[in-house]
Amino acid sequence: MSDKRLDQYWKRNLKYLLILLSIWFMVSYGCGILFADALNTIKIGGFPLGFWFAQQGSIYVFVILIFVYVVLMNKLDREFDVDEK
Repeated sequence: MSDKRLDQYWKRNLKYLLILLSIWFMVSYGCGILFADALNTIKIGGFPLGFWFAQQGSIYVFVILIFVYVVLMNKLDREFDVDEK
């Protein structure tokens, strides 16, 4: 792979990482801490929604983001012809 293509590949990879980690940060920090008071007015299973995001929601979102990252990277690998054949 040429240096230019390699740079494009890594820039796109870092872009995906930045976007996905920003989503995780917003969910874990934003919903779990900053907006917890507003979310606590809603109950899920008897527990306030802010508490749920702080304890469980950010973990679930992180696992979902892992799967999204795998799909995005498989697509990117095929596009740049570095996938496993």
